[in-house]
Amino acid sequence: MVLPMSRATRLVPELPLLRRGRRPQVADAGNEEELAVPAHFRCPISLELMKDPVTAPTGITYDRESVEGWLARGRGTCPVTGGPVRLTDLVPNHATRRMIQDWCVANQAERVPTPKVPVAEADAAEVLAAVSAAARRGNAAACGLLAARARAIGKESDRNRRCLAAAGAARQLSSAFQSLAGEPVEGTSAAVLGALGKILAALTVFFPLDDEARRCIASPGSLKTLVSVLSHGDLAARASAAIVLRELASSADRHTVDIISRTPGVCSALVGLVRNPVSPQATKAALVTAYYLVSGSDRAAARFAELGAVPVVAELLVDADKGTSEKALAVLDSVLCADAGLESARAHALVVPVLVKKMFRVSDMATEFAVSALWRLCRAADAGAGACCAEALRVGAFQKLLLLLQVGCGGVTKDRASELLKLLNGFRGSVECIETVDFKGLKRPF
Repeated sequence: MVLPMSRATRLVPELPLLRRGRRPQVADAGNEEELAVPAHFRCPISLELMKDPVTAPTGITYDRESVEGWLARGRGTCPVTGGPVRLTDLVPNHATRRMIQDWCVANQAERVPTPKVPVAEADAAEVLAAVSAAARRGNAAACGLLAARARAIGKESDRNRRCLAAAGAARQLSSAFQSLAGEPVEGTSAAVLGALGKILAALTVFFPLDDEARRCIASPGSLKTLVSVLSHGDLAARASAAIVLRELASSADRHTVDIISRTPGVCSALVGLVRNPVSPQATKAALVTAYYLVSGSDRAAARFAELGAVPVVAELLVDADKGTSEKALAVLDSVLCADAGLESARAHALVVPVLVKKMFRVSDMATEFAVSALWRLCRAADAGAGACCAEALRVGAFQKLLLLLQVGCGGVTKDRASELLKLLNGFRGSVECIETVDFKGLKRPF
């Protein structure tokens, strides 16, 4: 069976965008005019206004985030003078910071906040040791609070995150989750799920997971508990569980992905998270995980179809953004590999119109998945395929496929577009084509 993307090919999880700091601005006669930042207030590396100035032994002052990033990339010299510099040599320049803050206030610009003291290695190790100790005692509430503290420290700065990661944060948090998943714990079920959600939220700060951390989370007991959090936790816990599960599935081998797909309740939990979303990020994470599960297993594809994934994804696609559309189309195309998926899609009035709508409107990847899914629906020589052909022709698929071949596409997509044109051509004399589709007027089964 040929897919537009091989089963070995993975959808790359979205990376968080790095937002550069905005330069101070003031209003001038109703228009925003950028202020000229004094040169000695700018970091020599980023050329941005310094927020946390630190001075190297060479006498040059940098923004902490910029110079620590420079040193983290293996450069052990001062960017300006070339003299030797170590991370421990950097000293906070409080005088320059106060001058910058006074300048911001005087110019009615956003004031640079006073930076917090970076976490020390000993403090990082102490926090993580406390997390592990609470997990060994079976005290989920204390473990959750300590994990939330570790997460807050890690999110304060990239330096803190690297410090905690070097101290084994991912391994210790994963081990704590595994311990709580496999042993009786104190507290009510809701409280325990909330604490486990805090551990998962902390774990997301330290991606990518190393092999030991992945083994802890991929153990049968941990996976079962992860699904429980995904299904019954609060909104924040469910979102964190979805993101961790995506990280696990996206970096695991085929055997581990099969273990995940066979975990009781995981397919139902993923479909439920798409049907009743808790956040856009969680929805995308659930779709990516679902794609990994169904793209390599016909059994998983059939299970998702039985759980109503086709109508849920079709509804989602109507108003989905680019990233969500690509992932949803990938899942839909893979679910249609199963007979149950084809049957469900052919019975749903929204599937064919939404597939045609997404061609050329999202991205090349989305178009490839839409063409592949439509090809799966129309290729069989039966009444259901014939009805899909007629509907596709009615909503303008013929014109879009012609345009696709004229614009240019390659490989499997070109072959399937050509075959679809031949199939649709047999219905051209009996079906009236329309240019647009009124999705609000289509009957939705739920």
